[in-house]
Amino acid sequence: MSAFNNATKFFHACEGLEGPSGTAPYVAEGASFECQAQALSGIATVQDYAGWLAGLGTTALAGARYKLHSSAWDAESNCALFFSTFIAAHTGDGGPVAPTGKETNSHYVYVIKMNDAGKVAHVTKIWNSSWALRELGWAQS
Repeated sequence: MSAFNNATKFFHACEGLEGPSGTAPYVAEGASFECQAQALSGIATVQDYAGWLAGLGTTALAGARYKLHSSAWDAESNCALFFSTFIAAHTGDGGPVAPTGKETNSHYVYVIKMNDAGKVAHVTKIWNSSWALRELGWAQS
């Protein structure tokens, strides 16, 4: 199976809210995660991120979904890129405030570095969390 194929399967499992068990077949042990967004500042591993997203998307943002706009593979750097929009409304319990009923349509990009075995070694998420939090009514404008 190609590294890009595995990266694509990982992306869909993660964004499909399958959590760590759904993403595990595609992730190297100890794979790291980073995102320069306050909302994700405490998350350091890919599997912790997959768990965080699945938890959020099945509680406070139940019914969360995504729309993939574009993906690309760079064989030289062994990296996959995925540009997508996260779509969710705060209708469930959880989150920093009572359900607001507000929706976010928040763009993001994953840069997924694959290892020599074709598994996810590192994920960088490029995301404006402040935008999403404001749209959801979780932060002030």
